[in-house]
Amino acid sequence: MPTAAYAQYGEDRTPDRGGRILTTTLLPARRAAATDAEAGSRRSLLGDYRMVLLDVGLVLIALLDAWLRLRWVKADPVGLPEVPVHSEWLSWISAVVLVGRRRFPFVVALLTIPGFFTGFAQLASMIALYTVARRYITSWQTVVAGILVWLSRFMAWPPSEFIERPPYGHFASAISGFLTAGLPIALALMAHARQELSNRIAELAESRERERVLHAHAIRADERAKLAREMHDVVSHQVSLIAMQAGALRMAVADAEHKQVAGTIRTLSTRTLDELRQLVSVLRTTEDSQPGVDELPDLAADAGFEVTMQLKGPVEDLPAPVSGAVYRTVQEALTNIRKHAVGASATVLVDADDKAGDVLVEVRNTPPSSASSALPSGGHGLVGLRERATLLGGQFSAGPTEDGGFLVTASFPKQRTVSE
Repeated sequence: MPTAAYAQYGEDRTPDRGGRILTTTLLPARRAAATDAEAGSRRSLLGDYRMVLLDVGLVLIALLDAWLRLRWVKADPVGLPEVPVHSEWLSWISAVVLVGRRRFPFVVALLTIPGFFTGFAQLASMIALYTVARRYITSWQTVVAGILVWLSRFMAWPPSEFIERPPYGHFASAISGFLTAGLPIALALMAHARQELSNRIAELAESRERERVLHAHAIRADERAKLAREMHDVVSHQVSLIAMQAGALRMAVADAEHKQVAGTIRTLSTRTLDELRQLVSVLRTTEDSQPGVDELPDLAADAGFEVTMQLKGPVEDLPAPVSGAVYRTVQEALTNIRKHAVGASATVLVDADDKAGDVLVEVRNTPPSSASSALPSGGHGLVGLRERATLLGGQFSAGPTEDGGFLVTASFPKQRTVSE
């Protein structure tokens, strides 16, 4: 059966696969999340190293490409013009500027064009064009960079060589330019499509996980409603019979002591039925309909004794988990007063104006006017309130006052946190 802690503290908890959801299972989940975050950080650092190594490798390959082309031209100078010094330097510069391609892709692409047009930096320009197309997949930067790379392959330096080239040479150069500029763009489109597919697969996995969690919530809600029906049908019937028999016994016996025992049994049975109905209502309540601070006046009106309610600050703006925790704290405190402080009055204070960002809850009752009846108590009410406050990162205290009354104090941060 899911615990009330899950229903109260809600959507950012990590549920099991259909089993119990206990408070103790939340901390290992957070430690696992922290471990995953550390692993992700290590993977990110490793990815940074890989990108640096890749960039250095591309620069070296571009330098090698320019050096091999330059050596080939110089080794076979027959029919080829002498290589100007500026062409060599522009080729080296075009390869070196690739180190900034990730941060300034379009600028780097522009800087590689002179080295390709007048020198031997063809591979450097292709790498820069790929980076631009990868970053700006359908933008004007990709179009401009692609045209410049094509022109650098189609044109020739010096201009006299381009003018003297025959028509079929221009045609062949145009085709070669399309291949030179088209290959990096095509690779960038493929990489972009692969990334989009990977993102869609990740979104599909997250969607399936959300559906699994919602399905688990629906199953637990059905189980909780079934349990509530069974509890109401079985237990309440038996307790009602006990109350009826006790009432009949009280009217039948003449002995005063026996009448008092029968009256005590009837009182206990009646209050047990009342608490059972409250428990059944909690079990039948979904996470979206938990009571909050706005229902405190009704709670005070139904307490059965005098209750003074004070609400300070924007209590209506409290987050749902905090508002629900405030309501449950006041509810438990008033129940304890009704059980153990017969004839006492209570004062409830909910202060949301705390400058520290906390919501303060105080429930104070006066000394009882008569001896309290020996009502049963599981001893878990205050422990549950303390655990509720701890789950929300707040504080809780309870104890007697100097005048013989009792004071319950709790504070909850407006921004929900989980203590380690």
